[in-house]
Amino acid sequence: MSIPRVIIFNKPFGVLSQFTDKGSEGSARPTLSRFIDEKGFYPAGRLDRDSEGLMVLTDHGPLQARISNPKYKLEKTYLVMVEGTPNEQALEALRRGVTLKDGITRPARVEISAPPEDLWERDPPVRFRKSVPDAWLSVTISEGRNRQVRRMTAHVGLPTLRLIRLQVGNWNLNQLRPGAWRFASAEGA
Repeated sequence: MSIPRVIIFNKPFGVLSQFTDKGSEGSARPTLSRFIDEKGFYPAGRLDRDSEGLMVLTDHGPLQARISNPKYKLEKTYLVMVEGTPNEQALEALRRGVTLKDGITRPARVEISAPPEDLWERDPPVRFRKSVPDAWLSVTISEGRNRQVRRMTAHVGLPTLRLIRLQVGNWNLNQLRPGAWRFASAEGA
């Protein structure tokens, strides 16, 4: 039996979380293959094209399933820039779980966060409106529905402007810059 190998990757904004852009012959949309040339690795879960941050890739099918399958309740932590000013009612709704079209979400850990000091610039930049305040939240969920964090914050009146995944299980970005990757221990799940 082979020892699982793991790559952690800081996915930049606009990159598809797959190695090919099937069905879009000649597409200029960047994929993981632009950044990672190691063979035999596959993403363990997805990160939307308009989201940034940590992706975990592995060459081991059972580990990939453990990371991505919601039944294992592997926690994922995000830094989320939202439009508006969060109030305690909105935060408490997220903490209890909100009802989306595909059912009630599991309770999330949500805290207001200070604006990050050393965060990389995004290209293109987040739209800025002087008349509408924004805020940063730290959001930890234990499931991974399609665009879940964005749908949750929108549900409580705080549309997401920028979403950065910082951690999956015990794996985290640390100082990994956008587009960079490194090998990691398989002990994160």
